Formats: sequence, C-alpha cells, structure tokens
Amino acid sequence: MPKTQYYTATSIDGYIADRQNSLDWLFETGDGRADDTGTEPFAAFFAGVGAFAMGATTYEWVFAHERLAEQPQKWREYYGDVPCWVFTHRDLPPLPGSTVHFVRGDVRPVHAAMTAAAGGRNVWIVGGGELAATFADAGLLDEIILGVAPVTLGGGAPLLPRRLSSSRLSLTGVERRGPFAYLTYAVAAPA
Repeated sequence: MPKTQYYTATSIDGYIADRQNSLDWLFETGDGRADDTGTEPFAAFFAGVGAFAMGATTYEWVFAHERLAEQPQKWREYYGDVPCWVFTHRDLPPLPGSTVHFVRGDVRPVHAAMTAAAGGRNVWIVGGGELAATFADAGLLDEIILGVAPVTLGGGAPLLPRRLSSSRLSLTGVERRGPFAYLTYAVAAPA
C-alpha cells in the first residue's frame, strides 16, 4: 500500500536547515546517498515516489542553489516528470517545463490530488518540518525516514516543530549508510 513519507536529512541536534535556511552543511558531510557498498539509497527511495510536496523555503533554496532560473532542465534531471506541489503564501518564480504546482491552504485536498497523481506509488514530503507537521496533524503522514548527519547546527529550521508523542511513533528500521544513521518510524494518526 502506498505511503506518505517524510524523508529528510537532519543534524544530530534536530535541524534540517541552518539559520540561513541553507543545506550546505549537508553536502559538507557527504550527503549520505551512498552507503559503504556504494549504493544510492535515495535513488531507490525516489524510484518509489509518484508525487511530492515541499514548502516555499525549500523550493526557494533549491531554485537559487541549483540556479534553476538559468538552467530549468536541472529540475527534470533530478525529479523527472514526477509532479511536485509547493505550498506557499507568496509568489514564487515558476519553473517552465516542469510539473510544479503552487498551492496554499488545507493539505487534505492537495494530498488527495497528490495521491491520485502518484498512481499507486508513494507520496514524499520533502520539507520543511512545518509542512511535514501539518500532514501529521491531519493524520496523513505514514512514515518518517531520517538520515541523521554527523553534525550539529545549534539552530535553524527544526526537523518537526510539533510534539508527536511516542504513542504515535513506532521505530521500524535502523541502518548505517556511510557516516549517516537512518531511522525509520511508522506514524499513527492522531487520537
């Protein structure tokens, strides 16, 4: 059965971006994509994704960091034709030739559209933490997959700025991939 998954990297102290909303810290640690055998877990994960969502700050960082205004084809190189919904309250630069949809408001109808577009594959919540928390609040988040990087940031964008009690989270997997520890949790709906 398809899942809605929050798959993200986090620092040991629980941040997914630094105080400047940058992910440069992640690339400095080696992004955790290859494990000791040289395999690429992210590629295997993304092969099961049929639709994904991200927040405005994540989109802005990717747009600027990858210079998508000058090289919009990079989006397709990374994500192919997998449709993406960007949750935003402000105007963002469009990405010609992509399957990016800008949305706002309640996550429930957007999740329904994403699930339909995913065609039996998983839905990925990229980030940020507030967006993932909103899906969890609505009972629409099935799994959290954390790549814990060997770094502390001392502040920044929190992993999940909500309290999810231990009664909602069940540890289902622990792996080592290079310098990263991967933790997978099943997420139960709110009571």
